[in-house]
Amino acid sequence: MSTRSADRLADSRPTRARIDLAALAGNWAIARRHAGARAVIAVVKADAYGHGVSAVARRLQREGCTAFAVATASEVAALRAAGVDAPVLLLGGVHDAADARTALALAATPVLHHEAMRTAVEDAAASLGRRAPVHVEVDTGMRRLGVPVGEAAALIARVAASRHLALAGVSTHFARADERDPAPTRAQAQALAVVLEDLRRRGVDPGQVHLANSAGLLGTASWHDLLPGDAVRPGVMLYGAAPAPHFAGAGLRPVMTLQTAVTALRRVAEGEGVGYGAVWRAPRSGWVATLPIGYADGVPWSLGRPNAGGTVLLAGRPRAIVGRISMDLATVWLEDDAVALGEQAIVFGAGAPVEALAAAAETIAYELLVRVGDRVPRMAID
Repeated sequence: MSTRSADRLADSRPTRARIDLAALAGNWAIARRHAGARAVIAVVKADAYGHGVSAVARRLQREGCTAFAVATASEVAALRAAGVDAPVLLLGGVHDAADARTALALAATPVLHHEAMRTAVEDAAASLGRRAPVHVEVDTGMRRLGVPVGEAAALIARVAASRHLALAGVSTHFARADERDPAPTRAQAQALAVVLEDLRRRGVDPGQVHLANSAGLLGTASWHDLLPGDAVRPGVMLYGAAPAPHFAGAGLRPVMTLQTAVTALRRVAEGEGVGYGAVWRAPRSGWVATLPIGYADGVPWSLGRPNAGGTVLLAGRPRAIVGRISMDLATVWLEDDAVALGEQAIVFGAGAPVEALAAAAETIAYELLVRVGDRVPRMAID
């Protein structure tokens, strides 16, 4: 069993996140197949999307993964502490000189987004007496991070000319690859192609070029001309969640199963309220089961809205979540079924798609995966 707090006392609650590493390996194989000849950089930021980065990264390495990507220097440190010595892209870049020195000391490869970041990493590399590999992100349409298209070639050329920086790659990030219409993604790819052509005219080798996220990688054959470059960066698909509903047939398997067990049973009469504010009232006499899992464990409070439509899989059937979600507890409607205390309930995962629960919570699967609380032990099953 692995938890994200190694010194934590054993938790007697039945609430667990089971991490199916065989499913992870299967999803990796799907990504590998879609990538073709391109390298696959596994995105393991946010503690491997909440799954526990140590076990995930080690299993991916066993499956042949040779490069990872994270968002922060502390996430690089977690990989290094797990014994992962593979190249790690620092997607969020660095925030100041101290952050740059930390990143380089961890042998991370910072992704640069602007001139001040270039200067910070260059100065850090000079102070350490080394030449640091970096990538540069070009903002082709996300409007979030990255060098604007019109400024990108000049900044990348300065990186290539530096005595203390080594240009190892150029990338962009798709903003709308989860849509059926490829036109916006095509426009982004074409914008990056303009930058790459400018670099060629300047005699600058861009290094490894990568564009595709999970949605871009899982697209139909019509996407393939949008995915030039040497590498791809899948994230959420590795964990078995589809980046959009029309990718549901990709064959992905959920890696995390968030599960708990019935800790209390109540027979309620018609009209009786359940939970804070009595926002849900029993439509008729029946049973309510209490589960020891709540919003402190990552179950969204919004699932307690009247008629939200969220369910858990309990005793072989979907059961409606009723009443407000508490910090530590949730309640479900059993109608006339009297299940046993200790009966297992699956909140999401195997047999209960995280995408469906996310839709009921009016959020996305990504958020449900990463918000599973730190007090929920991760049980890695190899």
